[in-house]
This record gives sequence, structure tokens and C-alpha cells, in this order.
Amino acid sequence: MIYGTVQLSNPSRPELPGLEVRALADSGAVHLCIPEHIAIQLQLRELEQREVILADGHRRTVPYMGPIEVLLGAIPLQDMDLVLRPQLQSITVNPESPNIPLSLAK
Repeated sequence: MIYGTVQLSNPSRPELPGLEVRALADSGAVHLCIPEHIAIQLQLRELEQREVILADGHRRTVPYMGPIEVLLGAIPLQDMDLVLRPQLQSITVNPESPNIPLSLAK
């Protein structure tokens, strides 16, 4: 698993301090999932209800909350293929990519 640090804030409540959190990067995720205590701290509001399928296959209706702003930095890797290696907790550039960088960003 690969983790990174991100800054979360509520753009509709700029007076609230943002939160720096450790987050799991999941290449298969389609939504940002946060613990309930983070939603409470950011004073997010329920926008609607959505059905989700949990890892064990169960379906559940949960609140979809927001707005939430995610701030993080990025390193642009132009025309590069990345190789995710979860067992090693790393992302590397595919050595067969046509544009090998001079240095690797890890």
C-alpha cells in the first residue's frame, strides 16, 4: 500500500482550519473516502445518499458529503508509464517507456 500526506479543507467554511492527513492511494477507488471524524471536523454537509458496495460484497446506503478540497503537490511525468508495486510500496517509471527521466521521483 502506498500512503501520502494531503491537506483537506472545506471551501464553504474558509474560517475552519484545514487538516493534514495521511491518505492511502488506491488506484481502484472511484470516490474519496474519509473517516466520519474528519467529516465532523471539517463540518461537511450531507449532499445526498449513495449506495456503495463494501469489500465483503454487502451493499449499504451512506451519506455523500461535501464540499471538500484536497490539496497536494504533484510531479508531472510527461509521457511516462508508471509501474505500481504495492508489495514494495513504490511507484517507478517503466524502464521500457520511451522517455526515461534523468532522476526518478519516489
